[in-house]
Amino acid sequence: MSLLKSCAIIGLGNPGESYRWTRHNAGKIFLDNLAKDFNIALDQRKDAILWGEGKIEDLKIFLAFPETYMNLSGRVVPWLKQKNVGLPDRVLILSDDINLSLGTLRYREGGSAGGQKGLLSIIQAAGSDRIARIRIGVGSPPIGVDLSHYVLGQIPHAERESLVLAWKPFREIVDRWLLSMRKASLEA
Repeated sequence: MSLLKSCAIIGLGNPGESYRWTRHNAGKIFLDNLAKDFNIALDQRKDAILWGEGKIEDLKIFLAFPETYMNLSGRVVPWLKQKNVGLPDRVLILSDDINLSLGTLRYREGGSAGGQKGLLSIIQAAGSDRIARIRIGVGSPPIGVDLSHYVLGQIPHAERESLVLAWKPFREIVDRWLLSMRKASLEA
């Protein structure tokens, strides 16, 4: 009997109800929806990490949200090591991206943080930029609007539909990533 291999999906954002529907919390919004789809309760806390654990076929999966502010997201890395999640290959980060229009998705298996400070914090803590990520477009601020005000401002209800429409392609990306994790586990 083989041991279950672990992987983790980390949603980035800021803690607290006041940040729930901000552009900077797009990663957390999508993580919450994944938790519902996978029937994984995000109900455990340790070291400022909100997390849940489940199983998909022969794969143990952790869903986690660093309850730090965005710039300190790298604090999730020691927690991942405690959970025996192989870094950087078995982690998928969900983050917002102001360089993509609202609801646009971009998957990459590595590379720079592209100005996203939460992702940068994780890359620095992990010592590698070979971490898979799905960047969720939140659009760029209008001319004259301060960037921090824009990303920390609430997404208007009329614009939230763009995120809802991104759900199906997002799930397809996640499912392909999970399939690659299962295949890698079988080959190991």
